[in-house]
Amino acid sequence: VLLQALQDLTPEDFLKFKNKLSRISYKGRWNIPKKSLEKASHVYTLVNCMSEHYGEDIAMEIATGVFEEMNRRDLADKIQDEKVKEYKQKYRAHVIREFLHYKEVNARLGENLTVSSRYTSLTIVTKPQTKSEGEQETLGVSQRHADTSNEQANAAVTVAQLFQPDEEVQTSQTVVLVGAAGMGKTMTMRKIMVEWAEGVLYTQFDYIFYINCKEISPTKEVSVAGLISKCCPHRSTPIGKILDNQKKVLFLIDGLDYLRFSLLQPEGDLSSDPREEKPLETTLVSLLKKFVLSESSLLITTRPTALQNLGQCLEGECYAEILGFSAAAREEYFHRFFDTDDKADTAFRFVKGNKTLFAMCLVPIMSWTVCTILKQELYKKKNLTASSKTTTSMYVFYLSRLLKCRASDSKQDLQQFLRKLCCLAADGMWMHKVLFEEKEIKDRGLDQPDLLSLFLNENILKKGIDHGNVYSFIHLHLQEFFAAMFYVLENEETLGDSGAHVKDVKMLLENYSKSRKDLMVTMSFLFGLVNGKSIKYMDQRIGCRLSPKFKEAMLRSIEARPRGISPPGEGTTKIKELAIFHCLFEIYEEDFVKRALNYFTGLELHDIKLTRYDQMALSFCIEQWNRLDSVTFKGCSFEQQDYKEELVASSAPGLYWKRRPAEEQQSPISLLCQALKNTSSKVKALRLHWCGLTEGCCEDLAGLLATHPSLAQLELGDNKLGNSSVRLLCKGLQQPTCRLRALR
Repeated sequence: VLLQALQDLTPEDFLKFKNKLSRISYKGRWNIPKKSLEKASHVYTLVNCMSEHYGEDIAMEIATGVFEEMNRRDLADKIQDEKVKEYKQKYRAHVIREFLHYKEVNARLGENLTVSSRYTSLTIVTKPQTKSEGEQETLGVSQRHADTSNEQANAAVTVAQLFQPDEEVQTSQTVVLVGAAGMGKTMTMRKIMVEWAEGVLYTQFDYIFYINCKEISPTKEVSVAGLISKCCPHRSTPIGKILDNQKKVLFLIDGLDYLRFSLLQPEGDLSSDPREEKPLETTLVSLLKKFVLSESSLLITTRPTALQNLGQCLEGECYAEILGFSAAAREEYFHRFFDTDDKADTAFRFVKGNKTLFAMCLVPIMSWTVCTILKQELYKKKNLTASSKTTTSMYVFYLSRLLKCRASDSKQDLQQFLRKLCCLAADGMWMHKVLFEEKEIKDRGLDQPDLLSLFLNENILKKGIDHGNVYSFIHLHLQEFFAAMFYVLENEETLGDSGAHVKDVKMLLENYSKSRKDLMVTMSFLFGLVNGKSIKYMDQRIGCRLSPKFKEAMLRSIEARPRGISPPGEGTTKIKELAIFHCLFEIYEEDFVKRALNYFTGLELHDIKLTRYDQMALSFCIEQWNRLDSVTFKGCSFEQQDYKEELVASSAPGLYWKRRPAEEQQSPISLLCQALKNTSSKVKALRLHWCGLTEGCCEDLAGLLATHPSLAQLELGDNKLGNSSVRLLCKGLQQPTCRLRALR
């Protein structure tokens, strides 16, 4: 470009250029010696001389200044335009280097991931915010957490559509992307930066600058130009050209809630000069309020708790909310996380069979937590049916991940906050309440935005009766988890409105037993939290001391459950609730489970679709059940897990995955039969009516007949069993250890 510009000079102007060049001093550097300039009689020679003396970039900069002194603005602009064009390419390359790769928590040394390999599309819904709409009713988060409703599916947008013009509404220059902790806001920002740099997203912008509020928060004074320079590592950043074309600039302001200052700054302090250095809060508010670079665009991410202050300094903004992963996106995320489809399918089917766990996986950080744990379990246990990782243990790990960023807080302050939060959750569960008004949050001492935003959403479009903000837990199951945690936290104080009865575990257990079946998930978490490992983990990692003193009361609550009525002469006391087995599985302590089941002698379940997680809970309990006498399933179906691969040992250290032949696939009742083989009890009767048994099931049953001599009665009524299935059963009957007396 410099060569072309010099070629446009007349011979007289060329001599003038060399003459001025000999008198220019650039930042203390020596001028080009006159003898060298005299020898440079041709433009080619002069360009080489300047490049050798100054370097290419500085040579271009000096030439621009000389052209301007000579009133040849056209040539100066020509160089600048080419420099800007080259710079845009350099900047995009820098963005890709900076944002494409990232290191995941717990990753091994040197193990980096790419955004494109892991990022999974989120469900995002938009809603323009106006003063009248601000008071309209909207669905609470507890009503929309499981899956996107039809209405939301219609309103859902992609990231690419956030700055696309609508047929009826003009595109907003300011978009606020709202999401709770762990919803994927920062990962979405990384994705935007990478795809823009690759030329596939937001192509209407020449520059996108990423401003991380957490990183810049210690900054005292800065200008908008300074913020831009921090994003640009190159010395020759064309700040002037960037500022001259504001419409082509998009700022990504990530994590506004990290800022510790008020956004309500006096307008007299704000600046319209992008080069003027001001306190950080003044500069940012000047940008947000469009006092400076008024034609630029903004994409701001924040947790809901920062919305009230933010809304007061924005005009014409559009709000978009991240609702998390849809069911399909959760499955996609699992496939992106695991290195083979077989592992992903195994893990995903395991989680999908656990409704409480699957629902919370709508939060990306929970999906990451679950995948991380299951990846370790698959390596250690070969398959997940042997895993001891309960739903509660995964929620506890999730809680520790959320609180890791609050390591600076004292454990005492954190435990006090969690105690108040647990009290709010428990009171809400007692009163069927999932929405909490701002006054209640403040009255309970929970108005600590840094901590509150980890667990509660501020509903954007919902206002309380006093026009204050309304809050809800990120997910109903998270509220149920904290409600259970309320009962086992040590040194509890009277903090709730519902009185002392809410702290009475016996009252909770009795209410669930009699009428409050909605407390089932809370009950399950309660059992899981008194597990010894959970107590130890919470104390060491989070600083919360849980008490196991309620174990006896919980044991008695199971003993006192309504017992099934057996036909005359059977003398069997049956458990007819699957929920009991889930509670016992959550506590995962063999001695406790044996004591709890010692009062029952039979199991009977009707019309239930048993997931693999249900079967794991049942199998674990059956193996500890010393007095089990009869097992009955009527109209139940058993979900089958297709283990196409399994982990096997190799000659080298470690394990590898090997494809399992189709004939070795497990039958739907394999877990049940294996548990019955392992139990020390002498089961006399097994009934499987209307259970859709397959040929593989009969093979497992034949093996059970051969190894369980106490089994005297087997009922398989209303199952479509063919001749081959009957032949398999006959093999079991022919075994000398088989003592079966009745086969129906």
